[in-house]
Formats: sequence, C-alpha cells, structure tokens
Amino acid sequence: MLTRAGRRLPRSAPLRRTALGAGLAGALAAGLLTSSATTAAAGTTAPTVAAPDIPVANVKAHLSQLQSIATSNGGNRAHGRPGYRASIDYIKGKLDAAGFTTSIQQFTSGGATGYNLIADWPGGDTGRVVMAGAHLDSVSSGPGINDNGSGSAAVLETALAVAREGYRPDRHLRFAWWGAEELGLVGSRHYVGSLSATDRSRIGAYLNFDMIGSPNPGYFVYDDDPAIEKVFKDWFAARGVPTEIETEGDGRSDHASFKNAGIPVGGLFTGAGRTKTAAQAQKWGGTAGRAFDPCYHSSCDTLSNINDTALDRNSDALAHGVWTLGSGTTTPPPTGDTFENTTDVSIPDGGSAVESPISVTGRSGNAPSALQVGVDIRHTYRGDLVIDLIAPDGSAYRLKGSNNDSGDDVITTYTVNASTETANGTWKLRVRDLYRSDSGYINSWKLTF
Repeated sequence: MLTRAGRRLPRSAPLRRTALGAGLAGALAAGLLTSSATTAAAGTTAPTVAAPDIPVANVKAHLSQLQSIATSNGGNRAHGRPGYRASIDYIKGKLDAAGFTTSIQQFTSGGATGYNLIADWPGGDTGRVVMAGAHLDSVSSGPGINDNGSGSAAVLETALAVAREGYRPDRHLRFAWWGAEELGLVGSRHYVGSLSATDRSRIGAYLNFDMIGSPNPGYFVYDDDPAIEKVFKDWFAARGVPTEIETEGDGRSDHASFKNAGIPVGGLFTGAGRTKTAAQAQKWGGTAGRAFDPCYHSSCDTLSNINDTALDRNSDALAHGVWTLGSGTTTPPPTGDTFENTTDVSIPDGGSAVESPISVTGRSGNAPSALQVGVDIRHTYRGDLVIDLIAPDGSAYRLKGSNNDSGDDVITTYTVNASTETANGTWKLRVRDLYRSDSGYINSWKLTF
C-alpha cells in the first residue's frame, strides 16, 4: 500500500469481478470490524434486511408537537421544567401504542427531578444490544427544535418504523431519550452508571444523534468506533454526499457517557455554533462564514430552524445504522456485481488526462439509474482534479470538477444515472490534474451494478 514515503507493491490481479455484499465473516476477515465492535457484530447472523425510508414529514410532525409543548410551557423543554416532562409523555405514548416496553428512569440534578425514557423492542438477543439515543431536553432559553428535537424525533420515528415493519432483528434493539444533557450529560451518565458490569457488556453499540437538522448543515460522522463509522460513511458515500469527521461536539454529547464505559459508540451531527468554511460550503452548499446553526442555544431554535434535506438524510442514515447493526453485519445486503480495477495509474502534474478501464461483461440490458462509482485516488491536493466516468459509447459523466476543496485524496462513491447506457462494454475513469505542484495516482476504482 502506498504511503507518502513510497510506492506500494504491485498487485498480481489488476482486474477482478466480485459478488457484492459479503457477509459478516468476510467483513471480519477483511479487518472491517474491530475488537470493540464484536459484541454487536459477532456470531451467526440472519439475512440483512434493508432499512425502510423514514418519511421526513413524520419526523417533522413530531417536531411540531415538541414545538407546541414548548410554546405551552414557558417556551422551552428544559430539565426540571414542565415542558420536558410533557415531551417525555408524548414520546412514551407513541412507543407504548406501537408495542414497545417502556420505562422512565428518574434522577436528580440541580435540585430538580429528571427523567430518561428507555424503550425496548421485544425480541432479539438481549445479550447483544444495539442502542440508539438522543437527548430530549432543551436549554432554558428556547424550545430546542434542532438541539435536540431533531435527534429525538428521528430516533422516535425510526423506532416506530421498526414496529410498522414488524422488524425482527438478530440483536435486541433499545431506544433512549436522555434528560439534562445540557447540564453535563447528567441523564445518560446516570443510566450508564446504574448498569451492572454484565449489563454494560451486553451493549454492543450505542448510536447518538444530537442536532441532525441544522439550517446551514454539514454532514459529520463520529469516528469513535471504526466499524460503526464505516456503516454511516458508506451510506452517505453511496448517495454522493461527502462527510467529515465530527470534532465540534466530540465528548460533549451523550455518547461520551457510553464511550467512557468502554461501549462502542457512533453517531451523526450537522453542526452547531462553528462557522462553515468556504471549502465546506463548496462541498455541501449553504453559506460560508455563517454558523452551521445560527440559533444554537437560542430562542430562535424553532421549527423554522430546520433544514429538511439534512433532517431527511440523517433520519434515513439513522435507520440504516439500526437495521444494519441490528442484523449483525456492517455490510449492506447484496444488490449486484462489483467490477474493479486496482492497477495504479499515475496522474501527470498539470498535464493531460489519464484513463483507467474496466471491462464489464455478463450484464443484460442497460446500466442502472443509480450506478455506484467507487473512486480511490491518492493525491496531495484534490482541488486540482477533474474526474469523469466514460461510458462504453464515449459519453462522459462528470463526477468531480476542480474547485478550492483543500485536502488530499479522493476516496468516495458517486452515484450516476447511467440508465441510457448499455451495461456491457469498457467503462473508463478519466482523471486530469489541471494545476502544477501537486501529484498523485489512481489507486483503484470500481463499478457496482
């Protein structure tokens, strides 16, 4: 494998065709699951079932209810205030009606009673638990619709989707809503601290969702556990949405309570008070020089403070994480064949375009409308690169233009509507470096039909 220090060894089989969707054993053999994730992911698995779409309208309906609760209770849903208890009661009522086993855990903070809500979905191996959670309290200065009604509503709707689908995962599913997070992760720390060592060891993964609908959003993934991180990053990459590692809230949300107890954690985040950079605006849209959430911890964190696209994407990714880890695997279900070229191709610095071919055979009809193009290019400044997919008839599909995107390497998956193209034939990845002073090469690329 190439590092900045030297070339990697040549591969003996530069072009290969493999079946997509290898099971858990393959993931383990490939080193995709770390030892910290084996509690959630080890053992015999049932066939993976794809997660359903989570209707963003349903998630927003829950947000409307949380907004109404805040409006009726002094404008907030903070710890120790009536708006928080009303929020707990609303969510508990939905879960009870859907068939969950719910419990309310009490604790005290600042002289006031706080509440955690825990909901277990019947079935699954209770020795191997997958949890998803979000803090339900707001600050006292506002209703907290993005922080953290967004995560709370998405976790609720995912739980309700489990019930609607009659999902019977291999692992036991547990959902949670935490109190007094804004006062220092009080509720989640109380929950983890109340568990016996045996009960803590049974939790193989905790997924946290805190602020996933920011109005000027980024797409951030927690990097605490490699196997869980990969589940989320692969989901976004398959949809052509680039991600970054979450750093702004690292250790400042409820996943820290679990991580500190040795439980594998992961999660999603769309940004809080930090400013979106020009490179991030180029990547994700939105406004550079403006906070990801200008209403963070403010009275204007209302229903109008939500980006529907970010909320929709993250809700679907949340469900994907629950379904994937619940079934005991970190790979998506089989969908077709992968054709891959792993031969290195040097990219001339500021020179002409180069191409890497893949010969596709054994397919009938046209390529799919969501052809997956996995790209692994090692380069010292990715902003110099223009990348195109060339179909067998010579048609070009722009994957990436040159821009001011700083950083190195292009390692991502693009989605291309290639439904007008014949599947069989020679496809090419064409790459050109437009500017001098930086260099690199095509490490590998693949097509998934």
